[in-house]
Amino acid sequence: MATLFKDVLMLDGGEERARRGHLLVSKGRIASILDIGETPPGADKVVAGHGRMAVLPGFVNAHTHAAMTLLRGLGEEAPLMEWLQKKIWPVEERLTSDYIYWGTLSAILEMLACGTTCFADMYFGMERVAEAALQSGIRAALCRGITAGAPGKLQRSLQENLELAERWHGREGLMTVQLGPHAPYTVPLEDMRTITEAARDRGLGVHFHFLETEWELNYIREELKTEPELYLEETGLLSTPGVVLAHAVWMDPALADRLDLSRVTLVHNPGSNLKLGSGVMPLQAWLGRDVGLALGTDGASSNNRLDLWEEMRTAALLHKGVDRSPTHVPALDVLRMATYEGARAFGFARKGMIREGWVADLVLVDLDRPHYIGADEENLAMFIVYAGSSADVAGTMVNGKWLYRNGDYPTLDSREIVQKAREAREAITC
Repeated sequence: MATLFKDVLMLDGGEERARRGHLLVSKGRIASILDIGETPPGADKVVAGHGRMAVLPGFVNAHTHAAMTLLRGLGEEAPLMEWLQKKIWPVEERLTSDYIYWGTLSAILEMLACGTTCFADMYFGMERVAEAALQSGIRAALCRGITAGAPGKLQRSLQENLELAERWHGREGLMTVQLGPHAPYTVPLEDMRTITEAARDRGLGVHFHFLETEWELNYIREELKTEPELYLEETGLLSTPGVVLAHAVWMDPALADRLDLSRVTLVHNPGSNLKLGSGVMPLQAWLGRDVGLALGTDGASSNNRLDLWEEMRTAALLHKGVDRSPTHVPALDVLRMATYEGARAFGFARKGMIREGWVADLVLVDLDRPHYIGADEENLAMFIVYAGSSADVAGTMVNGKWLYRNGDYPTLDSREIVQKAREAREAITC
């Protein structure tokens, strides 16, 4: 089935200005892009934009823990380690695979309504996360969080991650799988080397929390007796097919002068880092260096929202204020981080730009609203990042198929999901 977006503004993070014209989607791809003066082709379905609709690439939430929607609101306003050890980990002990399934579907409802077409998830019970993602039709990059603990725990979780990869990596073109060591303080050094060796042997990427807090930086120096630079080299992370470092708040941009970070993507999670008081990633200093930069929300229990529109605006504004420069972290760079860079980091090719032949993971945005008065081809990126919000999303499409359209979810029963997630929440917190 072909869908024609007629007379819309098309914008991605790779162009300085938007383009007004027609966009044809067919067989899950962007089949053609025409200027406004050209005659649009016929199609099964036509979305008439009248110049007041925008089409953007689908957003990629490059770091989250989807099922933690069930833990939203627990342990508020506490430091990271206290929040984890006293509030989060004890409740997670009560999670069942069914609860994780419904919690993930609840998160997917939120993300689709915000225009998110792909999410990168690190958690446990990941088979159920994969099932939820496949049922919805959303794209996903999955890893099983690997941690040490009781004897054999780390080995079991690594094996679960490898089995997840065997079953789901590349599934229907919608999923990739990474290995997911949790963090330097939960995975011993020698085990990290085992994990990165397994990643190299199987051609898998690695998704890893790194330098989220100053406490973690001190842990690496005082407990592990090393420096972040040496840690990255000695663990073998930099020699894996690709590594995603979530947070990197306390990672020194000068490392890019001494290390080859070309296969590394740093995921900025400004909302979560601000709420947990972790600090502010020096994003402007990373821009322009040979390292990938993507955007994530983190889990709903630390951020409380799974809204990449809010993360875009926060990222663009925060660094201007911290650095006292209105030119820092331009809107177009933030849009690219929220779309193309996240897709590239997790192995999704030809996704994240409005280009002929690229994957039709798209967001339809209603510009016929008061806060878009004055928006045009030249300034649309600024309007999207600074004035726009997820409330403007009129549709979310993955592989040319609507997963969200004007409040409806064609592939999901939203009422059942909300009810089941509510029951799961009550069960784990009673």
